Amino acid sequence: MEATVTTANSEEKTWGGGTEPMGASYGKLMMWFFIVSDALTFSGFLAAYGFSRFKFIETWPLADEVFTHFPFMHGVSAPMYYVAFMTFILIFSSVTMVLAVDAGHQMKKDKVTIYLFLTIIGGIIFVGSQAWEWKNFIKGEYGAIETKGGSLLQFVDKEGHRVALADFAATLPEDREQLTRNKGKWFMDEAAISTYSVAEVQAGFKAHPDLLIRTETITAEKKKTILSRKDSELRLTQASLVIEGANLTHNEYGSKLFADFFFFITGFHGFHVFSGIIINIIIFFNVLVGTYEKRGSYEMVEKVGLYWHFVDLVWVFVFTFFYLV
Repeated sequence: MEATVTTANSEEKTWGGGTEPMGASYGKLMMWFFIVSDALTFSGFLAAYGFSRFKFIETWPLADEVFTHFPFMHGVSAPMYYVAFMTFILIFSSVTMVLAVDAGHQMKKDKVTIYLFLTIIGGIIFVGSQAWEWKNFIKGEYGAIETKGGSLLQFVDKEGHRVALADFAATLPEDREQLTRNKGKWFMDEAAISTYSVAEVQAGFKAHPDLLIRTETITAEKKKTILSRKDSELRLTQASLVIEGANLTHNEYGSKLFADFFFFITGFHGFHVFSGIIINIIIFFNVLVGTYEKRGSYEMVEKVGLYWHFVDLVWVFVFTFFYLV
C-alpha cells in the first residue's frame, strides 16, 4: 500500500496515492485511532462508576478498609500500600518502554532488548499483583451479615476496630449441605455455603457483650455508623445471610455495585495489560532475531510503546477513581 512519489522538488511517502497525514505511517496512525476509541470506552465505564458512586455515596465502601493486604504480611493492615507499589511498577515499565523506543531510534539492538525485557517483567508483576488483589477481595477478611432488607452489618469491638466472624462465631450442631444440581429438582443449585450460619453468628454475638454492629452507612466524618449494643441486637434479628468476601451478587465491604464495577473495570484494564505483554513478547523475539535490523526501522517497538503508554495512563485514572477519591 505504501509507495513513494518523486517530484522535481520533493519525495513523499503515500498510501495508495495519498500523502501521509502529519508524516505518520499507516500503522502508527491506526494505533492512534485505536487508542482514541479505547479511551472513549474507558471514559464511559469510569463515568458510569462515578454516577453510581454518587448515587450510593452513603453506602459506598471505603478504599482504605478494602485494600489493606500486603504479600507476606498476613494480619498487618497496610491500606493502599500494595496498590501504590503496583502503580509504581506499571509507571516504571512505561519508563523502560520509552528507553526501548529511544534505543530503537538509535538502532541499538542490545539496549532495545534489555529495556523491552524489563517492560515485560514489569507488566507480568502488575498482572500478577492484580490477580492476587482479586483473590483477597473475593475471599474477604472479616465477613458480614446481610439483612432481609439487603442492608449490610459488620462487627466491631468497643474501640471501633473490625472483628472477624471467625473470632466470635459459635459452633452449633447443624447439618448444612450445599444444594447441587444432582440433588435438586430441575437442575437447581446454589452458591457455596458460608463457613458459618446465621444462627452461629447470632449465638456468638450474644456470647460476646463487648461486640457492636457497624452499618454500611457513612457519616459526615467518612466513618461507618456504629450502633449501640441494644440496637445491634435488634438489627441482628433481621439477619438473613452470612457474607464472606465479594462477588457479583454480594459484597461484605458495602454496596454490591462497587464489586461489580471493580471486577469489570480492573478486569478490562488487566486484559489490556495482558494483551500488551503478549505483544511485547512477540516484538521482543523479533528484536532478538534481528527482524527490525533487517528492515532498518524499529517502528514496531514505537507502535507497541504507544499502546503501553495508553494502558499506563488509563491505570492512573482507574487508580484515582477506585483508590484515592
